[in-house]
Amino acid sequence: MKMTSIKMKRKLEERLQEADWQTIYNRDKDTFRIEWKESGEGITITLPNVISKWEVRGEKALDELEEHVKEALYVMNQVNELEGKEQYIFPVIRAASFPTETETGKQLIYSEHTAETRIYYALDLGKTYQLIDYDMLTREGWTIERMKEVATFNVRSLSTEMKQDEVYGNDFYFLAAQDGYDASRVLNEALLEEMKAQVKGELAISIPHQDVLIFADVQNSEGYDILAQMAMKFFAEGRVPVTSLSFLYDDKQLEPIFILAQKKPKRNGEGE
Repeated sequence: MKMTSIKMKRKLEERLQEADWQTIYNRDKDTFRIEWKESGEGITITLPNVISKWEVRGEKALDELEEHVKEALYVMNQVNELEGKEQYIFPVIRAASFPTETETGKQLIYSEHTAETRIYYALDLGKTYQLIDYDMLTREGWTIERMKEVATFNVRSLSTEMKQDEVYGNDFYFLAAQDGYDASRVLNEALLEEMKAQVKGELAISIPHQDVLIFADVQNSEGYDILAQMAMKFFAEGRVPVTSLSFLYDDKQLEPIFILAQKKPKRNGEGE
């Protein structure tokens, strides 16, 4: 029997019943929201996205969603401090379309990264984290520069262990520690320079979602197509998608491949 938004709404209502929460179904936008009754803070879920994942992974997809929503809602109801928790502050990569303020109007702190991505900052709380807003900094007298320096230092301390695969003469490296900061490793300049030094061809990087970072040693024209297909697949499956676009890394800069492909000189024997 086909899953509909109404049926999925009912499944989520059964899983997310708490006395202090309320749920709101928006038929026009096809969304389902869970929020604290008192503060109005909460999470909005796009039902077609949930249905797509449920059709592939079944109830396990809903188990993960339920855990994520509950953790996030409990975090919203806490007052978290930065002082004394410096080692738990990290940068997180989000799509350039990600909101710059919370639904209650708090301004999130972010930095520009590429045309497709932005850098936000988070306080790690164990199973989840809280994005840092200006109110948190002001309350504790922190400067933005101090917070960014701490986050940049911490991302360098994260594991960089990868799995490697070779496809049609191109080498692919997958970083997926599943700690919530896999995509953040793209901000570790020492790691990027190390990868640049060891590749035989050109270094391409994909940041399809929060929980994976892909490096590609592109040694022939097929490499770009393979990476593009990988990026699209991971982007569609990610819990927190970032971008399906891949980048070339050169001279310490990330440039979208589709832009560079137009400038790229053809190698001998590669077409007209």
